[in-house]
Order: sequence, then structure tokens, then C-alpha cells
Amino acid sequence: MIYRVRHVTAYAYELPVEMATHLLHLTPRPLPRQRVLNTSLSCDPAPARRSEGLDHFGNPTAWLYLDRPHARLTVTADSIMEVTAPAPLPTATPPWEAIRGLALARAEAAEFLFPSPTLPPVEAARAFLAPYFTPGRPVGEAAVELIADFRDHMAFRAGVTTVSTPVEEVLRRRAGVCQDFAHLLVTGLRMLGIPARYVSGYIRTRPPPGGVRRVGVDQSHAWVAAWMGPEAGWVEMDPTNSLFVAEEHVVLGWGRDFGDVSPLLGVILGGGRHSVCVGVDMDEAAVAAG
Repeated sequence: MIYRVRHVTAYAYELPVEMATHLLHLTPRPLPRQRVLNTSLSCDPAPARRSEGLDHFGNPTAWLYLDRPHARLTVTADSIMEVTAPAPLPTATPPWEAIRGLALARAEAAEFLFPSPTLPPVEAARAFLAPYFTPGRPVGEAAVELIADFRDHMAFRAGVTTVSTPVEEVLRRRAGVCQDFAHLLVTGLRMLGIPARYVSGYIRTRPPPGGVRRVGVDQSHAWVAAWMGPEAGWVEMDPTNSLFVAEEHVVLGWGRDFGDVSPLLGVILGGGRHSVCVGVDMDEAAVAAG
């Protein structure tokens, strides 16, 4: 499937911003299942300096530095990519108790076993997942049942949480948005000894004929990748929509939590109060691959 994603972030400031620097995670990450055909990133006003590279996790990033007063800032990311579904989960996976030991021998997995700045250990998160991870149960089998049931336990409700809402509060409310559900699942999996990373991206929300409209229309999306052993590797799960990731998901990047892959993070001098408007359009693109 070929998609075009246009992501526009517009800030309006009460007072002029004298200077600013911004870190952007708005360029889709090239992956075996995701080929970036074209991508562009623009900023109004134009930055005095701009640099691009990869962060610690290998995600494409851009740094913008603005040195002139400005009352508005608009950043537009426009990308076209070809996306296919990940490999299916193997029918046989190791018992979940064995995953930690296997992961410790692999640096890329071991890094995601431990707490992160936004996601400290939360016993309630482990308890939330525990009924699915019974003694000796294959990790893949437990994950299939957990994801199928997730929406029975959590309600998608915008406005009841913020980017800094702790996992304990999400569990108490039993409600939140995709970021909250990803944080909850990442925390619980890590406490069980299963490496888990936070994935930032987008989801196509146009339903198939007779299907149900996906949650996350016209906005950034978030889900989870869990390492389930050497054969299965990283398995992507979307708790918000109670499904395993397929060709409807576009990956921007991944990290330990939202803070590692915030689409736009900045430090400004001046500005006073501000408002922000974010718009995302994702649809199939009439572009031939190749």
C-alpha cells in the first residue's frame, strides 16, 4: 500500500519568540516493511540553521534553529511511503518467563527492558497484564489474548489525560488516548521481563467496506513493539484498536517512551502563552512505486 501523510503543526504566540531551537521527529523511518519514496520538511519562518541526522535509536531527526523574532511557527512534514504488513507472529514462541534471559544477550532488546524517564516501575501495570501471562504460557499466545481484550478494559476518551499523565492515573480512570495505552502496555511488559518500546506514527482510518472506523482519525498515533524471542523478534501491537499492526500503520520512530519520539520538541526564549494546532491527513496515494 502507498500512503501520503501530511502533518502540519502551527504555533501562535502571545508575544514574539526571540529565538528558538526545535527537535523534530516527523520523517518516517525506513524499514524492511516501509519504504520512504519521498519526504519533505518545511518551516515558516525559515530557520537560520537546520541539520538532520539520526538519534540514539536510529530515528530520522531534524534540528531547527530560529534566531529572529516570530509570533507564529508552522512546521509541515509531507511524506509518501510504501507500506507492507509485518511478518505474522510465529505459531510457537518461548514461554514468557524465558524472554528476559534471552533479551539480556541482545543489546537491541535489553535496552528496552528497563524503566525510562516517563515510565518508572508501576506494580499495578504488571498486575493488569498478569492474568494473561500465566506460568509457562507462550509469550505470543498471551499477547494475542491481551490485545484482543484490551478495549474491553480501557475506553478511548480524549481530554481526560495529558502528555504527562502517569500510568497509575490511566489505570485508575480506565480511559485515555493511544499514548496512554501504549505507555501502560510498555510499562507492564517491562515489569514482566519482556522488552517493549513505544512506537510513534500514524494509522489509516478509512474503514474497509462493512468495517469499523479506526480510532485515531487525523492525528498522530502510538502503539507498542514487544520483543518475543529470536524467531519472532519485535512484534507490533496496537492496544487502542485491539489489533496487531498491519499495513495500515506508518512508523515515524520508536523509543523508550513518548519523550524520546515527540513529533516536535522545542526550547524558546519569549513567546508568553501560546496555542498549538495539529492537523494530520493520511490517505492512499495515486503514486506508482519504483
